[in-house]
Amino acid sequence: MTPEPQALDRMFQALSDPARRNMLERLTRGPASVSELAQPLEMSLPAVVQHLAVLEQSGLVKTHKLGRVRTCQIEAGALQRAEQWINDRRIGWERRLDRLGDYLAQQTTDQEEGKTP
Repeated sequence: MTPEPQALDRMFQALSDPARRNMLERLTRGPASVSELAQPLEMSLPAVVQHLAVLEQSGLVKTHKLGRVRTCQIEAGALQRAEQWINDRRIGWERRLDRLGDYLAQQTTDQEEGKTP
Protein backbone atom coordinates (compact mmCIF):
# COMPACT_ATOMS: atom_id res chain seq x y z
CA MET A 1 0.00 0.00 0.00
CA THR A 2 1.50 3.33 -1.08
CA PRO A 3 0.86 6.17 1.37
CA GLU A 4 -0.86 9.31 0.19
CA PRO A 5 1.52 11.96 -1.17
CA GLN A 6 0.60 14.57 1.46
CA ALA A 7 1.38 12.13 4.29
CA LEU A 8 4.80 11.40 2.78
CA ASP A 9 5.45 15.11 2.30
CA ARG A 10 4.71 15.77 5.98
CA MET A 11 6.89 12.86 7.06
CA PHE A 12 9.89 13.80 4.95
CA GLN A 13 9.52 17.43 5.99
CA ALA A 14 9.52 16.35 9.64
CA LEU A 15 12.61 14.20 9.08
CA SER A 16 14.44 17.01 7.31
CA ASP A 17 15.26 18.86 10.53
CA PRO A 18 18.21 17.68 12.70
CA ALA A 19 16.48 18.65 15.95
CA ARG A 20 13.43 16.55 15.08
CA ARG A 21 15.64 13.63 14.07
CA ASN A 22 17.41 14.01 17.43
CA MET A 23 14.05 13.84 19.22
CA LEU A 24 13.06 10.75 17.25
CA GLU A 25 16.39 9.12 18.05
CA ARG A 26 15.79 9.75 21.75
CA LEU A 27 12.27 8.33 21.50
CA THR A 28 13.58 5.07 20.01
CA ARG A 29 14.81 4.32 23.55
CA GLY A 30 11.35 4.81 25.01
CA PRO A 31 8.78 7.47 25.87
CA ALA A 32 10.00 10.83 27.13
CA SER A 33 8.51 14.04 28.45
CA VAL A 34 8.79 17.25 26.47
CA SER A 35 11.30 18.50 29.05
CA GLU A 36 13.46 15.40 28.59
CA LEU A 37 13.42 15.87 24.84
CA ALA A 38 14.29 19.55 25.20
CA GLN A 39 17.22 19.04 27.57
CA PRO A 40 19.99 18.23 25.05
CA LEU A 41 18.73 20.76 22.50
CA GLU A 42 19.88 24.35 22.41
CA MET A 43 16.44 25.88 21.93
CA SER A 44 13.56 27.20 23.99
CA LEU A 45 10.81 24.95 25.27
CA PRO A 46 8.25 26.63 22.95
CA ALA A 47 10.52 25.83 19.97
CA VAL A 48 10.70 22.19 21.09
CA VAL A 49 6.90 22.12 21.33
CA GLN A 50 6.65 23.47 17.77
CA HIS A 51 9.01 20.73 16.53
CA LEU A 52 6.91 18.13 18.36
CA ALA A 53 3.79 19.48 16.66
CA VAL A 54 5.43 18.86 13.27
CA LEU A 55 6.37 15.33 14.35
CA GLU A 56 2.80 14.68 15.53
CA GLN A 57 1.25 16.05 12.33
CA SER A 58 3.53 13.77 10.33
CA GLY A 59 2.35 10.76 12.33
CA LEU A 60 5.85 9.96 13.58
CA VAL A 61 5.12 10.79 17.24
CA LYS A 62 2.13 10.50 19.53
CA THR A 63 1.78 12.46 22.73
CA HIS A 64 -0.51 12.30 25.72
CA LYS A 65 -0.87 14.60 28.66
CA LEU A 66 -1.20 13.46 32.25
CA GLY A 67 -1.55 16.37 34.61
CA ARG A 68 1.08 18.92 33.62
CA VAL A 69 3.38 16.45 31.92
CA ARG A 70 3.15 15.75 28.19
CA THR A 71 4.75 12.43 27.30
CA CYS A 72 5.86 11.60 23.77
CA GLN A 73 6.42 8.27 22.12
CA ILE A 74 7.48 7.22 18.67
CA GLU A 75 4.88 5.78 16.33
CA ALA A 76 6.89 2.87 14.95
CA GLY A 77 4.55 2.04 12.09
CA ALA A 78 4.85 5.51 10.60
CA LEU A 79 8.41 5.00 9.41
CA GLN A 80 7.32 1.83 7.66
CA ARG A 81 5.28 3.94 5.23
CA ALA A 82 8.35 5.98 4.26
CA GLU A 83 10.44 2.83 4.11
CA GLN A 84 7.91 1.20 1.77
CA TRP A 85 7.89 4.25 -0.52
CA ILE A 86 11.70 4.30 -0.67
CA ASN A 87 11.85 0.54 -1.20
CA ASP A 88 9.36 0.72 -4.08
CA ARG A 89 11.55 3.33 -5.79
CA ARG A 90 14.69 1.26 -5.16
CA ILE A 91 13.16 -1.86 -6.67
CA GLY A 92 12.09 0.05 -9.77
CA TRP A 93 15.56 1.52 -10.27
CA GLU A 94 17.25 -1.83 -9.68
CA ARG A 95 15.08 -3.37 -12.42
CA ARG A 96 15.95 -0.56 -14.82
CA LEU A 97 19.65 -0.88 -14.04
CA ASP A 98 19.51 -4.65 -14.48
CA ARG A 99 17.92 -4.19 -17.92
CA LEU A 100 20.59 -1.62 -18.82
CA GLY A 101 23.30 -4.01 -17.65
CA ASP A 102 21.83 -6.80 -19.78
CA TYR A 103 21.64 -4.47 -22.78
CA LEU A 104 25.24 -3.30 -22.38
CA ALA A 105 26.47 -6.87 -21.91
CA GLN A 106 24.69 -7.87 -25.12
CA GLN A 107 26.23 -4.92 -26.96
CA THR A 108 29.70 -5.95 -25.77
CA THR A 109 29.10 -9.55 -26.84
CA ASP A 110 27.83 -8.42 -30.26
CA GLN A 111 30.92 -6.21 -30.75
CA GLU A 112 33.27 -9.00 -29.77
CA GLU A 113 31.57 -11.34 -32.23
CA GLY A 114 31.69 -8.69 -34.97
CA LYS A 115 27.93 -8.37 -35.22
CA THR A 116 28.00 -4.58 -34.90
CA PRO A 117 30.35 -2.06 -36.50
